[in-house]
Amino acid sequence: TTLLNHILTATHDKKVAIIENEFGDIAIDDKLIAKNSKLSSEEEIIEVLNGCICCSVRKDLVAILQKLASRTKAGQLSLDAILIETTGMADPAPVAQTFLVHDEIKAFARLDGIVTVVDAKHIERHLDATKPEGIVNEAVVQAAFADRLLLNKIDLVSVEDLARIEARLRGINAFAPIQRCTRGDISVDQVLGIRGFDLQRALQVKPQLLDPNNAPTQHDKSVTSVSLDQGAPRHLRTVQKGDYDLELAQTFLQYLLDTAGEDIFRMKGVLAIANVQQKFVYHAVHMTFDSGFEEPWQPGEPRESKMVFIGKNLDEEFLTTTFNNCLATPENLQRKASTLRFTIGDIVECRMGYSVWSAGTVVGLMIRDGGMPQGMDAPYQVRLDDGRLVVAKSDCDSVIRGAYDYDEDDDYCDEDDYDDQPAVENDAGDFRQIDNNRGHYHQEEKRHKTSHQKH
Repeated sequence: TTLLNHILTATHDKKVAIIENEFGDIAIDDKLIAKNSKLSSEEEIIEVLNGCICCSVRKDLVAILQKLASRTKAGQLSLDAILIETTGMADPAPVAQTFLVHDEIKAFARLDGIVTVVDAKHIERHLDATKPEGIVNEAVVQAAFADRLLLNKIDLVSVEDLARIEARLRGINAFAPIQRCTRGDISVDQVLGIRGFDLQRALQVKPQLLDPNNAPTQHDKSVTSVSLDQGAPRHLRTVQKGDYDLELAQTFLQYLLDTAGEDIFRMKGVLAIANVQQKFVYHAVHMTFDSGFEEPWQPGEPRESKMVFIGKNLDEEFLTTTFNNCLATPENLQRKASTLRFTIGDIVECRMGYSVWSAGTVVGLMIRDGGMPQGMDAPYQVRLDDGRLVVAKSDCDSVIRGAYDYDEDDDYCDEDDYDDQPAVENDAGDFRQIDNNRGHYHQEEKRHKTSHQKH
């Protein structure tokens, strides 16, 4: 999807139709590419197929292509290219066959090329995966059938790793050029109009390619998907409606990465976060995580979150129950507040500068403040003995500590994030930093900002 968005936002005069394939039951990526599709063409053409494009929904692909052909023939549509983004679970051969055996589609469109994006960080574990007899290894066939191989995420591996991976890819496919890239940033000419498909070479890889009666691809049945959609009809909806608390949701997502990252091939979602107007979008491949706030919810658009998980040993009931526990309900927020070290009325000390501590009393919990990152609350509001009202930006001993039981050996926050961070004073509603320019707010944004890999 990152590559697709790059193509759509690059400067070119091509009119492109997009066929987006989602392995799960709900579509997410189409929403992420819709705004960029509008940028690239006056007419937005996005079709979504839910399911396996090389198996269960292949007839739907034919129907979409026939519809595009009919509109083009009638003069209602002018297209330069059709981009089909398949799910990572797809065998490309049956998709390619669609353009080779259907006379109407053959007359309408030429198969220009098959481009495979290779995740340099994770590809080897999938190439090495042991599959039962007769079950396809999708990573191998996607590399073997490619006319172009884009080796992506090269910033996450070493030079030695890249050399070894490229050697393995050439051992699978000696003909496809390999182009290194980061975040799918590549020239459009490397993807569109490449005239890369070679039928004779494709037949060497898949001799049954032109046989429409060939047995369908057999996938690993242990790989499944779980879709959680707040906008689903009531009788199909498993998750409760409502905005999520960002901290609770991020904590759970991190827990999934830490405990089940090896088995989670892909997870992605668009979340509505309490008190935030922007959509929170996240993606993960195994333990590689990327997230951030993107475009705002539009007027009249339902604030309904969608999440998809693809992998092995997925527990739908556990995912559903835990995400419900991340909603910003009074009960869940009270449960979060109960995990804090101090409560209202406790006597504490707040660090107001380097080695400068001031005593006070906790008067508020989970305080919303414009100085905090979007969606995050300051854990404490404290009335100091001198009358000032301050907020403590994190619940750790380097920011706030018990006034009478402090010990030099007490645990501190991570020194990279919290060392030398003073409290923040509330001055007529204007939160400002005291004494130190290395503010914890800056560090919190650094901690929660979008990153290509979150540990």
